[in-house]
Amino acid sequence: MPAHATVVPSVAVVSLSYARCALGKPPHSPYPPDLADGSTPVRDFGDLVDVEVENADWANQRAPGFVARRVELRHSRLTGAELAEAALIDVTFLDCRLDLVGFRIASLERVVFRDCRMMESDFYGASLKDVLFEHCELREATFTSAKIERVELRGCDLVGLRGVGALRDARMPWNDVQENAPLFANALGIEIIE
Repeated sequence: MPAHATVVPSVAVVSLSYARCALGKPPHSPYPPDLADGSTPVRDFGDLVDVEVENADWANQRAPGFVARRVELRHSRLTGAELAEAALIDVTFLDCRLDLVGFRIASLERVVFRDCRMMESDFYGASLKDVLFEHCELREATFTSAKIERVELRGCDLVGLRGVGALRDARMPWNDVQENAPLFANALGIEIIE
């Protein structure tokens, strides 16, 4: 062996015996409304297509089977609205009050909830695909029997959330997971000791 050669010890490559978790993909963003020239924000409650809604007060509206496609709602209040079996496709809620809203058995696809107050909202049996909850207050919300695909929760208050198991495969930042560890532990029946 020449004097200038270095000896590199052999390194065994160890394969991991456990299955690696597949990383989830982030939700797809909603398509924006295709607004007509000179359109004005909508004020009346009803099925919505290609519109912007701002500062509406639609609290306690009952609209089973409600349909919204390519809609942006800003600074609006839907407290207590009943939207069971609704179809929300390409909808964005920005800084809205959605507490006590019933989304039971609704279908949500490419929906964003950002900076929304959603205490005790009810997603029982709902289908959520490509849904983002960002900085939302989801205290005591219900997700029991919900079906999710590409759902992400960022900076949300989940205290008292019901149906935590339905959030299996959701995406969350690590800090949010740590903050909600007691909720997840309780859902799994883990006793926390000191």
